[in-house]
Amino acid sequence: MFDIRRSLDTVPIGILFVCTANVCRSPMAEGVFRSMARRAGLASAFSVDSAGTFDGYVGQPPAPAAIKAAALRGYGIAGLRARQVVAADIARFDYVLAMDRSHLADLRWMAPPLLFKRLRLFTDFDPSSTAVDVADPYGGDARDFDLALDVIEDGCDGILKALALLAEKAATV
Repeated sequence: MFDIRRSLDTVPIGILFVCTANVCRSPMAEGVFRSMARRAGLASAFSVDSAGTFDGYVGQPPAPAAIKAAALRGYGIAGLRARQVVAADIARFDYVLAMDRSHLADLRWMAPPLLFKRLRLFTDFDPSSTAVDVADPYGGDARDFDLALDVIEDGCDGILKALALLAEKAATV
């Protein structure tokens, strides 16, 4: 019988979440996905990180409102630090997930055409979502961060399910 944990543990899958400054959406996605993978017993199956297209907050922690919103749902992101995405990230990670279309466009400028297939919109992994972009909560209130987290949780759940399904199909070939 196929064991998804064993299959995923043997070949770590690299996932990079990308937003603008790496202080709201992408660190929240990193925290949510890490927690979901850990709860599923798959933490070692993934190499997970986040980055931003803008370098203005490099080295800074996530926005206080992002830390608080994530913590209220059980996700610890306070220890993360912002960094800027670099071209080498596209070669390093199997999935480079843009939180909105502007990030996807920026990533396409950085990526060699052979690696375009690694670039995806985050919301592509949630077939039930009507959102194309994860709305940027920066500068908004707690409700804006909660709405972003709703989309992020659904998307991360979809990513975990999709990658488990891919691993299962690969193992049966």
